[in-house]
Amino acid sequence: MEKIFESIGNWLWSFPMLLLLTGGGLFLLIYSGFIPFRYYRRGIGVLRGKYAPKGKSEVGQISSFEALSSTIASTVGLGSISGVAVAITMGGPGAIFWMWISALVGMGTKFFTASLAVMYRSKDSDGEHQGGPMYYMINGLGKKWKPLAILFSIGGLFGCLCLFQANQLTETVKSTVLDPMGVETGLLTRLICGVVICLITSIVVLGGIKRIGKVAAKLVPFMVILYFSAVVFILIRYFDNIPETFALIFRDAFTGNSVMGGAVGGLILIGIRRGAFCNEAGVGTAAMMHGASKNNEPIGEGLVAMIEPTIDTILICTLTALSVLVTGAWDTFANQEGVKGIEVTLTAFNMAMPGWGGYILLFAAIVFAFSTLFSYSYYGSKCANFLFGAKYVWYYRYFYLLTLVAAAVVSVSTVVAFIDIMYAIMAICTMTATLLLAPRVKKAAKEYFARVKKA
Repeated sequence: MEKIFESIGNWLWSFPMLLLLTGGGLFLLIYSGFIPFRYYRRGIGVLRGKYAPKGKSEVGQISSFEALSSTIASTVGLGSISGVAVAITMGGPGAIFWMWISALVGMGTKFFTASLAVMYRSKDSDGEHQGGPMYYMINGLGKKWKPLAILFSIGGLFGCLCLFQANQLTETVKSTVLDPMGVETGLLTRLICGVVICLITSIVVLGGIKRIGKVAAKLVPFMVILYFSAVVFILIRYFDNIPETFALIFRDAFTGNSVMGGAVGGLILIGIRRGAFCNEAGVGTAAMMHGASKNNEPIGEGLVAMIEPTIDTILICTLTALSVLVTGAWDTFANQEGVKGIEVTLTAFNMAMPGWGGYILLFAAIVFAFSTLFSYSYYGSKCANFLFGAKYVWYYRYFYLLTLVAAAVVSVSTVVAFIDIMYAIMAICTMTATLLLAPRVKKAAKEYFARVKKA
């Protein structure tokens, strides 16, 4: 099964996907007139409520800040700890450069997708307003595009299962706590870890989007500060290695020396592929969260969404990459077969902070993982709502929780390959619809900025 998933994933994430995500994102960035760079400060102002419209919103369930926090909770999850390590072990240090490129380009993509999510909101079978790629596909492009919306929702139904997060959290507990204590870690131990993860997650997930938004708004600032502080300590300790590390990243990005066969094209694909996993730009998941915002101004919500890649990829992923590279931890796994994840980052923390570095990462990983588990349940629920109706969402949530137990047992390679397939399906659908509807966002943006200049 692992080999089948990897073959399909590699086929889907080939040059056409690179062209669609990076080329399409670059087109959107240029087509917008570089709005993400020109109006970044305004986006922060909208996030702080500085430009909030008067009167109470009649639609949406969470604030723009809660939407941003929930989205970052899903992206700044274990993808930022394990995903970066996976990228480095697969493609070498140069993969980080292409993750940066995917983030900068992704700012434009997120601006468009979040704007469209608010622009084409519609009511579900319970009369609750919903937004996301599947809704702007049918409301913006027309009913004949419903098969595309259905395909996206199927991809989201399975792609938003937190298999990677549950798997890597179990691996962290095993490596940090159980192995040093001499506890035998077999199938039963992993199952117990999976059950505990499932029970904790259910407390928040079964409370719905409002509880998820409130928990994320409290967890995200805390976890970013905690992780930032730990990595800064590592960077101070290995300060002399930082200049050479940056030089290595830039040098390797254009040589592909660390990729089998030395193929730069393969390296770029790895960076874009892992970048999509870390910042979700073009995948469409973030648009579902922003579609639940109480912000009635589509362009305003788009300005908030475009901030995300700078936090999750430019800041957090870079910190992880530097900690893995400056300590030399990545060299330890360079000649080993198979995909390596959180164990690489764990090695870096233990090298920099012997005896207690692993426990800091364990705590950070727990906070990161659970924040992601909460947010992703909402994405999957939204896809289930679209496909089957609001009354069947509860069944999906129970299914989602049960898969966390299964994910604790399977190999990380199988999990990564399966999620890659689902992400590819979602990205193809999202980018196709977004590119077709881009002129409507540009027109709305022109009207919005003309209006705010007069205000």
